[in-house]
Amino acid sequence: MVRFVFILLTVWLGVVTAAAKGMQNSDSLVTLRGTVKDADTKKRLANVNVYIPGRDVGTVTNGDGVFALKIGREEAGEKLLFSSLGYANYRMACSDFKGEKAMTVYLNPVSRRLGEVTVYGGDARRLVEEAMAKIEANYPLQNHLLNMFYRETIMKGNRFVGISEGVMDVVKDSYKKRSTARDRVRMQRGRRLLSQKSRDTLAVKVQGGPLLSVFLDIVKNSDALFDNNTMGYFSFKQEHVEMLNDRLHYVVSFKPIVSLDYPLYSGLIYIDLQTLSLTRAELSLDVSDKEKANKMLLQKKPTGLRFSTREATVVVTYRQHGERMFLDYIKSTIRFKCDWKRRLFSSAYTAVAEMVAVDVDDNTAMTIPYSESYGNKRLFCDDAEQNWDNDYWKDYNIIEPTESLDKAVKKFRHANR
Repeated sequence: MVRFVFILLTVWLGVVTAAAKGMQNSDSLVTLRGTVKDADTKKRLANVNVYIPGRDVGTVTNGDGVFALKIGREEAGEKLLFSSLGYANYRMACSDFKGEKAMTVYLNPVSRRLGEVTVYGGDARRLVEEAMAKIEANYPLQNHLLNMFYRETIMKGNRFVGISEGVMDVVKDSYKKRSTARDRVRMQRGRRLLSQKSRDTLAVKVQGGPLLSVFLDIVKNSDALFDNNTMGYFSFKQEHVEMLNDRLHYVVSFKPIVSLDYPLYSGLIYIDLQTLSLTRAELSLDVSDKEKANKMLLQKKPTGLRFSTREATVVVTYRQHGERMFLDYIKSTIRFKCDWKRRLFSSAYTAVAEMVAVDVDDNTAMTIPYSESYGNKRLFCDDAEQNWDNDYWKDYNIIEPTESLDKAVKKFRHANR
């Protein structure tokens, strides 16, 4: 039986006390900085893929549309590619970036709906089954290494109360069997900052956070969404055709049609028109049954605390490297409320965990011993160090912090002095 997965939350009382692959020598690096905007509205664009085609290196823009990408000097003659759902790809010569000066990049929107293309007589389930059957043709069949940047944030209302981030080695084997049993994750380095305010004695942690790259790899992990045995749990509908990364994609919606003892996802999946590779999924967990949702998402909490899930969503994307599609980006968002019995007010929290592949080795001999691999009961913020020096990530590609996150870090550092 399929077991649908998500990140787990741990809530508890108490004031919190305070050259591997992916790392490069900063002397040999050039940093490309900029902001990506909609060419028509001038709105800043989040989660835009920024990478050099045919090379291993890449990142995504943050929530403010800002990016910084470190490349080797030997790559300075290449072109940088920007891609985002609903926009035409844009290529820009790396040499157009002038030193450390930030550039503004404009993406031209394309029609989100490019008409309907009916295949298999409109049988959307068959289309998804054909995409599943093409996994062996479209995804890696050998061991490969993803160097991924991970960040988790906890917000209480509109205020950050916890920030943790790190660089992870993620080793995966073949996608052929749709199993993650041999996938391993290991932390290269990481750091954390947690609120020391007395009113923040209720703390929230993400359990097994970096294992997003294993559990929520929906193509490789047959337990993450659906397989041939569980397709009957859902209804499917062909919605429209949309442009993604300059390629036409079928957009298929799905929703659960059965009730189980755990909640199911609904959402959209994007399937490449030519290759039938699944390149993007937008998922939303059914939280209408609070008891089921809480049981799935909450690992433990103090006695007397009431926990209520409000929303749980996931975005997963894949990007082509060579002839195959590799895991590229995952973002999990959980919104919930906590209150105490016999108390009038409740507090709203948002837990966000995201990972992006900043480097890819498509045929690695590297292995991660089980004793060094990340376990699903570990808490990343407990493993990370309290080091927020400005140069901490100088040799790494990361997701740039948003302006609001940067301000929160400065406040935390000042309070912890």
